[in-house]
Amino acid sequence: MSDLVERARIYATQAHQRIGQLRKYSKQPYHVHLEAVAKQVAGVTDDEEMIAAAWLHDTVEDTPATLEDIEAHFGTAVAELVEELTDVSKPSDGNRATRKAIDRDHTAQASLRAKTVKLADLIDNCRDITKHDERFAKVYLVEMGALLDVLGEGDAQLFQEAVRVYALSMEKLGFPGAGQKESEVLKPDSIGLAGFDDRHFKRMFMELFTARDIAEGLLSFDSGYDREAVRKALTHHRQEVASVRVKGTVQGYLRLSDVSEAGEGNDTFRNFTVDQVLPGSAPLADVIHVLTRHDYCFITVLGDIAGVICRDDINKPMVRMWLFGIVTMIEMGMVQLIEERFPDESWQGVISEGRLGKAQDIQAERQRRNQYCSLIDCLQLSDKAQILINDELSLAQLGFDSKATAKRGVRELESLRNHLAHAQDIVMHDWAQIARMTRRMEEITRG
Repeated sequence: MSDLVERARIYATQAHQRIGQLRKYSKQPYHVHLEAVAKQVAGVTDDEEMIAAAWLHDTVEDTPATLEDIEAHFGTAVAELVEELTDVSKPSDGNRATRKAIDRDHTAQASLRAKTVKLADLIDNCRDITKHDERFAKVYLVEMGALLDVLGEGDAQLFQEAVRVYALSMEKLGFPGAGQKESEVLKPDSIGLAGFDDRHFKRMFMELFTARDIAEGLLSFDSGYDREAVRKALTHHRQEVASVRVKGTVQGYLRLSDVSEAGEGNDTFRNFTVDQVLPGSAPLADVIHVLTRHDYCFITVLGDIAGVICRDDINKPMVRMWLFGIVTMIEMGMVQLIEERFPDESWQGVISEGRLGKAQDIQAERQRRNQYCSLIDCLQLSDKAQILINDELSLAQLGFDSKATAKRGVRELESLRNHLAHAQDIVMHDWAQIARMTRRMEEITRG
């Protein structure tokens, strides 16, 4: 194994381990899937950049790592492959079918090398999903068929294997005849908002704040800039990035690290990628989506790039308030689901005496202050979650396939809420949960 591939293996494995990511059905460590994809690619090529990208293909989508991190650790060529393998659709682009069509178009434009890695990814995922989840497989196979239409330029051997696995899976599931609607077969991948069905309210809340509300202005310099002058200006204004103009039009950007050494004028700058530029009116969920892929999200005003958002801006009070609102709506959804599943406060029979006693003490104190509240409102978030986790039907409605997965999700949600409440750095501690939660909220509100 080359040094590049070994470093990619270690980096990807550790990145997925840090967020506790497991394979959905087998509960195996996530690197089992990455290894399977890498082995498929290594079986048809000795291109170490392709094999490294196979190990890293989910890192940007699933972990806090960005494409810039990948470039810094593994070079431009590997980062470009990972970018081609990373979905570009945003939550606001529409429902799953719409987003998958956008991602398919992105894949169609990918290099032959990236398409080969994608074929290996499809093969392993198809086998796993068909084996463990026939309902979702009926949706996945439709999407896989559409992808195969644009992957024919990938490695011929892997393409034939992908077609074979696809055909066997179709036969196993009895296609044609799988007629469920998407909404009937898809499960959420994190804590949902079960029971809280006021979609209009949630949609309005998700659009309450926009990218322009948290964007910072960009310093701008003409190409041929003096490196030392730019460095001093960025340092003085405490900014990490500036835009670069070519003949009066912003064409790219540079970072403080790019001009850390003094020198003469320099025309070098970084190009904007399509998926890191948003209009100022874009919802915050789209901003978070961009920042899962890139260090910077650039904002346009009247069509011109004029602002920038980095991950640290997610710590701003406005965003923290927005995230706390989402957590509150999740908790409201839990209460409503408990009331539906356990009428007449029958939930009291499935909670420990100690936790029930604490809730009763809180209720008594509030009543002493002449504050009306129901007993369930006096439960802690973890108590409400525990009631639902121990009920199989509620567990399924929350979108979890096991109690262990649900408990981990609740711990992450509590961590985010506590860090929000105590002014802690949520980007450092809770980025993966923030990304999953906002993506799930967008999916629910858009249907």
